[in-house]
Amino acid sequence: MKLSIKSVAVLLLGLALVSSCKSKKPNSVKLGKNSTATGITYNKKGGFQVDKKFKGQPTGPNLVFIEGGRFTMGALEEDVINTRDNLERTVSVQSFYMDETEIANVHYLEYLNAIQKDSSQEFYESALPDTLVWKDELAFNDSYVEQYLRYPGFRMYPLVGVSWTQATDYCTWRTAAVNNDLAMKNQKGKKSTTKRKGKAAGAEVKAAPAFSAGQRLPIESGIVLPAYRLPTEAEWEYAAKAMIGTQYEDENQVNQRIYPWDGPSMRTARGKHKGEMLANFKRGRGDYAGIAGKSNDKAIITTEVYYYPANDFGLYQMAGNVNEWVFDLYRPLSYEDMNDLNPIRRNDFMDNAKNYDRKNNNSLIDNHSRVYKGGSWADVAYWLAPGTRRFLDQDSSTSTIGFRCAMIRAGTNK
Repeated sequence: MKLSIKSVAVLLLGLALVSSCKSKKPNSVKLGKNSTATGITYNKKGGFQVDKKFKGQPTGPNLVFIEGGRFTMGALEEDVINTRDNLERTVSVQSFYMDETEIANVHYLEYLNAIQKDSSQEFYESALPDTLVWKDELAFNDSYVEQYLRYPGFRMYPLVGVSWTQATDYCTWRTAAVNNDLAMKNQKGKKSTTKRKGKAAGAEVKAAPAFSAGQRLPIESGIVLPAYRLPTEAEWEYAAKAMIGTQYEDENQVNQRIYPWDGPSMRTARGKHKGEMLANFKRGRGDYAGIAGKSNDKAIITTEVYYYPANDFGLYQMAGNVNEWVFDLYRPLSYEDMNDLNPIRRNDFMDNAKNYDRKNNNSLIDNHSRVYKGGSWADVAYWLAPGTRRFLDQDSSTSTIGFRCAMIRAGTNK
């Protein structure tokens, strides 16, 4: 029987596909049946067990994937206060995840509720935000002291009044809470090893491993997420600039960015929202929002975490609303001695605290000085540029600083 040209073409295509499948090499997601090092079959009874259902790192709640790459870290605006503490240099950042929004009041209230049940009274009290950051002897902000954190109308407003230390503790709790929830859901989704009615004789389903609340699943399971943490300064700045939005061909980028959007203006340049502000900030002396009926940035103080358009990575409020804590210890010359791959300053290595003489009040810098970035509702536009940086003691808090969390991308860069 003669085959048509079309049939032959289909047959050859099928053979090519089969051939390509057979020659495909194993990777972290599709590992294959046997070890390429020993030839021993995985998952034999009493042998080395691997999870064949692993499909890659799951995306944790509220997280957005940030593809890593090279970028120019540093201040691009004129250094009007002459700090010269973030000069331009090229660095690379590994792929990671970051919260799409700032941590909101409702998120932190969830945390307080959990630790009030499970932790000591002393720790619970130490975790409470300082609501007195709103109090000002010469301003009538008294209502915010009582209402801002707990009143339902402020649920999705960014948390303020937390120190760097409190933010770090929240990250630790969130890691445990999310992983515990994932493990419990995974446990509920599995069936026990029993014969079921209607099943063929002897048919069984593999039993799920025993799990109880608070127990940690092994990292090899692929269900456990890496730790939530504060982003490094380099990660934060890279994510805020979102230079991926300026990419047009190969490794060329159309322009640099002063802010998390294109252009030098604080307003939308075109479209039906033309002229509207792109961030919540202080427009000038005494001007926090504009006039009634035309309140351009819609916020006298903070505003809801999803209010303004997201940047090209899908992150909201990376400029304005509230400043955000990052992991790094502050040093004015960090740009000189940090690594050019995943840079971070975690301690005073190569820049000892004794050089700053805080003890004799000759400097404000010591080993408790932590960087914060992004600008806030009470800052002028200059501080909204991702390259600007300031610092505060890690145990201090204000009405203008909040935070968001980050997480490593374990495995593939994309």
